[in-house]
Amino acid sequence: MIRSLPISRRQAILAAAGIAAPAIVRGATEPLTVRLDFTPWGVHAAMHLAAERGWFREAGLEVDVQDGRGSGNTLQLVNAGQVEVGQIQVGLVAQARAQGATLRAFAGFLRRTDLCVLVDRDGPIRRIADFEGRSVVVFAASPWAPFVDAFFRAGGLDRGKVEVLFVDPAALWGTYTARRADGLMSTVSSAIPVAEKSRPSRAILAEEAGIAFPSYGLVATEATIERRGAALRRLVETQRRAWALLRDDPEVGVEPMLRRRPDARLDRTVLREQIRLSLEFLETPATRGRPIGWQAEGDWEAALRSLRDAGALAREVRAADLFTNELIG
Repeated sequence: MIRSLPISRRQAILAAAGIAAPAIVRGATEPLTVRLDFTPWGVHAAMHLAAERGWFREAGLEVDVQDGRGSGNTLQLVNAGQVEVGQIQVGLVAQARAQGATLRAFAGFLRRTDLCVLVDRDGPIRRIADFEGRSVVVFAASPWAPFVDAFFRAGGLDRGKVEVLFVDPAALWGTYTARRADGLMSTVSSAIPVAEKSRPSRAILAEEAGIAFPSYGLVATEATIERRGAALRRLVETQRRAWALLRDDPEVGVEPMLRRRPDARLDRTVLREQIRLSLEFLETPATRGRPIGWQAEGDWEAALRSLRDAGALAREVRAADLFTNELIG
């Protein structure tokens, strides 16, 4: 008689997601530097969850997870070879390649566009056209920057009808919460939970203006992908495992971040909501049913059309040069 062995809840979740838990790697581990986009927030949960549960070491990796100073800054450091991997808004790769960078996105997690404009939850601004005679705040290096005019043009507006305030990133939230601006250009999952206490807000999505921009994933230079491909593949596997668990229960991502960043004064409720909202952007119609991390060329083509329409590409680039799925198991 053959008796089936019970499986754990974690194994069941991973199996349902098509992810095999790797065998523990014995012996020395390979060092790998991963720089995030900003100071800790919910989209980093998968990285901290993998570290906390020992999955990096199981995969034969010693991962140095660094906080960042913006997606653009992290992108520059990766392209310059100062760090090996960046977790950023991968849509930035298109403009970087057009300017001569050698980066590729090798995993996409938040594959749907999450750029948005925050406005008062119960206020009068309900659609893009309602910004006429009003103001928005954004920081100059924001992924939003090339799309500002395209967004308002979709509502029949231009800079003569909307005041756009470009500020330093440190002044962004203060400008909005002090009500010196009617809207704040940011991303859904990062901004909505933070605004809840000081200025409860809702989001008008960039998608409503036809703007496509792949969100968070992992990037590296082509040279690093070629040289460290085996290690990067194992890194991706740990992140796929983590996102699979987070998708089933966002709560599991909260405690690892609180423990690993004790000096960051993180808010448990904000983190939980940031993780939950991030999960709403995991898939696009083109990636539905595909493995976590897999990217669709059609989504990148749409992003390039948005950038061309905004006049934001220094030269023409091909969608196929912006990403690779070779490291997705």
